[in-house]
Formats: sequence, structure tokens, C-alpha cells
Amino acid sequence: MQTKIHVLGLVLACTCLLFRSLDAQGKGPNALVLDCGSSDGGTDADGRKWEADAKYLVNNNDKSIATKADNQDPSLPSDVPYMTARIFTSEAIYQFPVANATDRVLLRLHFYPASYPNFNISDSYFSVSAGGIQLLSNFSAFITAEALSQGYLIREYFLAPSNLPTLNVTFKPSDKSFAFVNGIEVISPPQVFDKDPTLVGGGLQDDSTDFGSTDNTVPISTSSMQTMFRINVGGQFVSAKNDSAGLMRSWYDDTPYVYGGGLGVALEANVTIEYKNLPPYIAPLDVYGTARSMGPDPNVNKGFNLTWVFQVESNFSYLVRFHWCDWEFDKVNQRIFTVLLNNKTAEEEADIFGWTKEKATPMKRDYVIYVDGKQGNDELWVALHPLTSTGSEYIDALLNGLEIFKLSDAKSNLAGPNPTVSDLMRKQIESDQAPRPFAGPKKSYSTALIGGAAGGAAAFGVAAAIVFLAHSRKKRFVGTDVGVTSWLPIYGNSHSSGSKSGRSHGSTTISSDAACNCRYFSLAEIKQATKNFDESNVIGVGGFGKVYKGVIDNDTKVAIKRSNPSSEQGVNEFQTEIEMLSKLRHRHLVSLIGFCEENNEMVLVYDYMGLGTMREHLYKGSKTVVSWKQRLEICIGAARGLHYLHTGAKYTIIHRDVKTTNILLDDKWVAKVSDFGLSKTGPNMNQGHVSTVVKGSFGYLDPEYFRRQQLTEKSDVYSFGVVLFEALCARPALNPSLPKEQVSLADWAMHCHRKGTLEDIVDPQIKGEISAECLKKFAETAGKCLADHGVDRPSMGDVLWNLEYALQLQENPDGCIKSSTTSGTIQSLDSESNQVIDHNDFLAMHRSTLSLGSDVDMTEKSSDDNNADDIFSQIVNPKGR
Repeated sequence: MQTKIHVLGLVLACTCLLFRSLDAQGKGPNALVLDCGSSDGGTDADGRKWEADAKYLVNNNDKSIATKADNQDPSLPSDVPYMTARIFTSEAIYQFPVANATDRVLLRLHFYPASYPNFNISDSYFSVSAGGIQLLSNFSAFITAEALSQGYLIREYFLAPSNLPTLNVTFKPSDKSFAFVNGIEVISPPQVFDKDPTLVGGGLQDDSTDFGSTDNTVPISTSSMQTMFRINVGGQFVSAKNDSAGLMRSWYDDTPYVYGGGLGVALEANVTIEYKNLPPYIAPLDVYGTARSMGPDPNVNKGFNLTWVFQVESNFSYLVRFHWCDWEFDKVNQRIFTVLLNNKTAEEEADIFGWTKEKATPMKRDYVIYVDGKQGNDELWVALHPLTSTGSEYIDALLNGLEIFKLSDAKSNLAGPNPTVSDLMRKQIESDQAPRPFAGPKKSYSTALIGGAAGGAAAFGVAAAIVFLAHSRKKRFVGTDVGVTSWLPIYGNSHSSGSKSGRSHGSTTISSDAACNCRYFSLAEIKQATKNFDESNVIGVGGFGKVYKGVIDNDTKVAIKRSNPSSEQGVNEFQTEIEMLSKLRHRHLVSLIGFCEENNEMVLVYDYMGLGTMREHLYKGSKTVVSWKQRLEICIGAARGLHYLHTGAKYTIIHRDVKTTNILLDDKWVAKVSDFGLSKTGPNMNQGHVSTVVKGSFGYLDPEYFRRQQLTEKSDVYSFGVVLFEALCARPALNPSLPKEQVSLADWAMHCHRKGTLEDIVDPQIKGEISAECLKKFAETAGKCLADHGVDRPSMGDVLWNLEYALQLQENPDGCIKSSTTSGTIQSLDSESNQVIDHNDFLAMHRSTLSLGSDVDMTEKSSDDNNADDIFSQIVNPKGR
């Protein structure tokens, strides 16, 4: 009997240990997930069950307001918890039980700054504190989301032990304002931070962040942290449901943060990786199973560092966690490299196998560095440099994963001031396709409010969302979208135009042809048009500077882009845009009216595009549903503009950044291609390609161009194929919150097209409008644009004809397409005149659109250069190539 009691006691003890283990992994009863404002909770898209939040409110339950959002942004990963909200008009406190008062608490806050009944979300400003730590201060989720073009925001914190049995989370509205929250997660995590990290830089440089360290390590047991970045280096997005230990962390692709063209080589393990000396909850095996190295060429590797650059908030210390796993080498001294943080040595001689003593064994190392605001620095550079003088067998470096956490300062503060619009000018969001950890996919702008604060206190999503423009070190980046108003032709990085003959305005030399083809404005005229650059007229902000709505010549609305006076950048962009657009005149290209350079001011004046970008009318919260026919006509207009660039100018012009944010709409819904900052042109383009550093926007980037770094006009065709599927499916080109196979619209749409299930992903708002024949032709055209090899893709002329044909199929759903009785050729429809024309007339019509007129003959090709059979081979083969 006594033996049985002992056995029973042992079983009970093991059971208790099991439950404590589950709790520690965030799977047990101590993992609270609250659907705020909901009466009965719900289940999210990952199958997690969220409970109602009311019972955890201790002082404001009767005053708070449970509400639902008026509309649902398509970027939301799930209805739960975002479509319900808890609104507070006075201070409110949530109180949560803590499993172990000596352990950290993982806290996540979810915000969806949508429209709620009787509340103007733009008036919401509030602070949040938890366990005595200030998390957010005077925070505006609306301004943050608008400035970053986010649909929703997530803030994640690892709170230091409070030695109290409960955790109080306090929401405090600012004066005459209100606070809100959509979801709260409170998880008791395992000991993710088990060792004190190494201090980098010899000191923390500021008394306010002095941890009292006595050696080369930093004691962080009493520090709270905010997650800034969580990166799967060399790999794809790892969704929260695939994270280890039930911590529901999301791991994002590192590509948007890689500096310049030094992408190195992405690797994937071909061996089994096993946890040995590292707990599984540190990071999932998917992170350790991919990596980025410098590549096989030692001569190339000697000349550069493998570098990532992150936007952070100054005057804070950051814990940088490196995840390593080397499955290639099985000896010491085969791959040795130096690890640098902001050009300071974190690790002199990193040898992964030398540390693990075993192949394919995960490990991690932590370092802390202080980012000093006194030096005007708000960036964190992570660099790996291969060593050649230590007997390393291979000249290479490797990284598998990276996490960056902001540490609370001596005042128990994690919140910072909201950055101003001028701060955002320096920052470049990666293309709208850059993954945004904890901040959701990109959301459109309201032209009523552009810029504003990107919540320094909310720097988690802010920093994760930003890949930025260089302002003092001549950086090169991929992508162009910055916080801008919808209609603005945005700059990315442009090729240098070099010196040209012509008149000079200040420090910029403009060719005589360009100067003659666009208007020169005096600074006085610009100031009058913008009411002396009145802030109330600001409607956008880009990497070049602020954008103002203005009026010239008494009644002509214009968009006036002013360079940032304090920036040394923008001269190349300024000159390139003038040289390019001054020579291009086409109905479907945004027009440059003129420029001004006076008293160190650089100003560009464009046509005003009143209806914004194509994207915001597809899936960015637009209240007006754009019909399928209207979308098709927009695509046709953009195709005409691109076709003109490829064939109608003196030299072939490749846009290099075709996407729905660079297709703008005027007041009459006429589509115009914008943003020529990345464009390439010149006689060498007629040789078939030009070798150049890869630039563009992820999700739209031609894979062949990416692999070979040889740019052709078929690269634009590929990007336009993504645009076509975007119009059809009304979803972003990249959505990292979706399952792995669905993240890339191009890949997923092609997969569905091949399986015959494309109709399943068509925008449900227009699915009933599309005729079967039109959908077939449209999908076939988009699919051909996305061929892996450029030679297999149609020309833009072919694409244009296919879209015109699809439009006629849409307008004749019975399939009765008119044909010529004499030639037997199919007739297409001119969507602008609604007149049926045959192919010869179609060719003549588009030939006429390629002419600029006699006043700008220098940009035209001769008729011999434009071979009708080459451009319009679709006439012979209506099904396309």
C-alpha cells in the first residue's frame, strides 16, 4: 500500500511538472488571449481561442465601451481579435494573474485603428504602462498606422519580473481623448533570456542607461524589453502558429534590411538539425534550417561585409541576439568572421563549429549596444566580415536568424517621443512588400492626413516596417514606397544622370533640352502656390521631401514636391526626374509641369492626381467598390503608358518599379504611370539588356533580373503581371501574415491558375461581374507575364492587345465578338471611344500614341525602329505568346 502511495505521488509530481512545463511554453492556462470588446471571445484564423476581456478589468468595466469596427481591412489576418475593441474615456486597468512572480511576462497588445461608431479614431491618444514600465506615451495608433501605411499594429514586450502575483496593465487617455485596444496576450514564457549578454562598445555612454555592469557583460534580469525585429535570415516568413514552444512569434524575411547589393547567397539545410545544447523554445528549427552566407567567391567576399541595417530609436540600449547553425562545416577554423554592431566589434573571431563542437547544432549569442542620440544616429548596423589572417579555410560569413530588443532605461521607460514628419523623410518603407513584423501588411493613406508620428513608443512596428533612405552615407536600397500621399510620383534611388550640357540652376545642371521642355518656376511663385509652404497644405512626404497641394495660374491644381532643406540627398533624383519626364508626354504618364531651384531649394511641380493610387481603390479600405470593367480599363491605361516607355521614346525606357502604388488616377479615372526614380534608359538598352544592381520592389521583382542582374523590358512585364493579379484578387503582392505558400501573390495565383482554382481567390466583390471568357483571357495574359524567363513573356504591346481583347469579351459576355468579313481578323475595342476597330486601326491608334509631336522629336523613334510585326505579333496570334 505504501508503495502504491509513493507511485501515485510520483505520478502526481510528474503531472504537475508537465503542466508547469506547458505553462512555461505559453500553452497552459497562464496563456491568456483576450478578444477585447467581445462578449464571448472567438477563434482566430490559426485556431487559437480568445476569451472575453471584461472580467479582467478592475476599475473601468462599467465605463468602458465595447464596440465593433465599421469596416474590415483586407490586410487583417483574422476577424479575431481585430474587429472588436474596448474603448476607454478614462483611466482603465486590466489585472492579470501571474504564474510565477519571479519570471518574465510576455505581453502583446493588438491595435486596429479603424472607424468605430461615435468615435473618431484620429482623436485617440493614450499611454500604456504595465508592471511599472511605461510602454507607450501619448500614442496614436491611427497616426502610426497611416504614417507606416499599416492595417493593424502589434506591440510585443518581455516584462521584467515584478515579484507580484498580478500584472496590472493601465490604459490612460490623453486630455480630452480616448484609449482603445483590440487584443491582449499575456503569456508566461520560458527563460528566453537566460544569460547576461556581452556589452559592445566599451560602455553604455549614458548614465540614464547604466546597468551597473562590472565586466564585459550586462545584467538584464531587471530590464524590460520591447521586440523590435525578429528575422529569419536567408529564409521565408515563419508564421506564429509554426513558432516553437507556443510563443506565437512571427519570423520575417531579412531581405528588405540587407544593405546595398550585397545579398550574398541564401542557403537551406540538406541535413537534419537537432537541438542539443539549446532549448527548443529559443527559436524554431525553420530559422536554423536557413541561412545567408557571402557566397563561394573568396575574392569577392574579401571586398565587402554582409550587412543589415535597421531603423531604431536613439538613446536606448538594444539587445541583439544572433542565431547560428552551421550544417556545412565540421571542423574548427573553416569559417571565421568578425561580428560588428554599428562598426564596433561584438565578436572578434566567430567560429560557429568552434563554439558548438558539432555540425548542424543550433546556438545563439547575445550582445548589447547603446545607440547614442547625441551623434544623430538612429540606425543599427549589423555586419559580418570574413577573416583572412587567422588561418580560416574559407573566406565567408554566415547568419541564420536575428532578434533585436529595446531595453528599458533607468527610468523604467520603453516609450519614446513620436517622430516628426521630417524624421520620416529619411526612412524608406520596403516597398510596400517589405515584411512588417508585428505591424501587419501595408494600408493605404488617406489624403486628408499624411505623415505624422510613427510612434517612437511604438517603434516596434515602426522600426520593423522601415527600410530607409541613406542621408549621409550614400546607401543603396531596394524598393521605393515611403509614407506618401496616394497620388504622388515617389522617388526610389535613381541612377546618376551625370553632367550634362545646359543651363545650371544652383548646384544642379539641367540639359538645355530638359530646360526648354518644362517650366521654370521662381521660388516666389512656388511660395505663392503653397501659401509659403503652409503645413496645412502638406498632403504627403517622401524620401525627397514634403509634398504640398498647390494652385498655379489662379486655378490649376498641382502637386508640389519640395526637397528636405536639411538633406544633402536628392540632387540625382531631382535631376533625373527632370531629364526623364521633361521629354515624355503621354496620356498615361504622370506629367512634370516644371521645377524650381533657388536659394538651396529644389522643387518639382506635377499634375495633381486627385483619385490616388490604383492600390487604394482595390483593397486599402476604399468605401467605393471599383467595378471589374473599371479595373480592366485602369490596367489597359497603365499598359499603354508602359508600352510607350518601351517602344515610343528615342531610347527604350525600363521603368523598373511597376506596382499598384505607382499607377495613379486622375479625377476622371485615367491611369497614369508614375515614379521614374529607378528607371533605366540609353542606347545600350537596345542591345537587349543592361547589367545593373538589382532594384525594385519585392513581390513585383522579376526573378530572372534578380538572378542575373540583367535588366530588360521584360522585367517590367513581369511586374505588370503581378499588378494584373492584384487587380483581380484585391490583395497585396506580398502578405507575410498568410500561410507560407500564399505569401507571394505571384506564386499563389500561378499555383491556383495551374490547378484551375483561380476563381477561388478572385475578389469576391467583383466575382459575379466577370464573364468566364474575359476571366480566361485576363488570367492567361497575367500568367504569361509571370513566366520564369523573359524570352517566354509577351511584350507590353502584346499585353496591351490581350487586355483590350479581354475588355471586349467582358462587354460582349455572350461571346459574339465582331470579326472582319474581309480579313477574318478579330476586332478589338477602343475603351476610350467605345468604337469597334480592327487590328490595322488598332495598330495605327497605338502608333499615334507613341508620337510626342514635332516639338519634342528628339525623343521619338523612327518608324523603321518600330516594327509593327514585332510589337503587335498578338494580331497574328490572338492567344498570345
